Amino acid sequence: MFDYKLIKAMATVVLERGFEKAAQKLYISQSAVSQRVKLLEEQTRRVLLVRSNPPVPTDAGRLILKHYQQVMSLEKGMAEMLDKDNQSTFVPLTIGLNADSLATWFLEAVVPLLLTERVTLDLQVDDQEQTLSYLKSGEVMGCISSHARPVQGCTMHHLGTMHYRLLATREFCSTWFPDGVSQEAVSQAPAVIFNRQDGLHHRVFEGILTEMPPSFPIHSIPSSEQFVELIRKGLAYGSVPDMQGRQYLQNHELVELVPGNACPIPLYWHVWSHRSRLLEKITRILSQAGNTIF
Repeated sequence: MFDYKLIKAMATVVLERGFEKAAQKLYISQSAVSQRVKLLEEQTRRVLLVRSNPPVPTDAGRLILKHYQQVMSLEKGMAEMLDKDNQSTFVPLTIGLNADSLATWFLEAVVPLLLTERVTLDLQVDDQEQTLSYLKSGEVMGCISSHARPVQGCTMHHLGTMHYRLLATREFCSTWFPDGVSQEAVSQAPAVIFNRQDGLHHRVFEGILTEMPPSFPIHSIPSSEQFVELIRKGLAYGSVPDMQGRQYLQNHELVELVPGNACPIPLYWHVWSHRSRLLEKITRILSQAGNTIF
């Protein structure tokens, strides 16, 4: 039988991304947090954390972290059933989320949840191809991802499809793509991507070029809003979802590099499969939002 005080310390180090912040969260000293993690490692006979910055759970650590998150969710569900009329504390809702959904539709969709439930949002934001890793590691209860294969122990719900287009200013196109999109032009024109793991840029070009150039200049901007701002300033071109780009196309501030070419990216909600009223409610809310928005 594991001591959940020790497990909570390890989980807090991962979720708060450091021993110092974990100590502040738990109202104990940093050395006490370190001692608890070390004791848990001794009990499990496994190294649970890579002491990097931020600390990263090992495979064994991810199993314990996922178990801890699920136990906390089950305890919340039990508390709801035992004391439905006295919800006095806020519960963190950990979600892995792609930046474009956060910038466009997600917050508006979850307003009904925040108005009716005592929950706080704890969002892990990344590219839609990377968010599933947070669910697999146990860092979040659910995630929005482009992966269509369900994870063991989780259910998956199709939300809808975001369509992406290559956008730039007209002046940028005249300077860098005077003869249209070609492999040579792509190898020289500065592009913007979300981060180094972002594979969307290559996917957009799959139906345009027979082969991508081996290298090309890129800006890595992990913010959907600033991503678009860089394009609007004429400093780069990039793949923008229609929800963000439509207004700039309508007012002719931006143009399509390849008119009429939209890259569809389906989005799925992956969530733990164990019964929880809160998880069931956010699943229902996100599914309804998907049916309305996409």
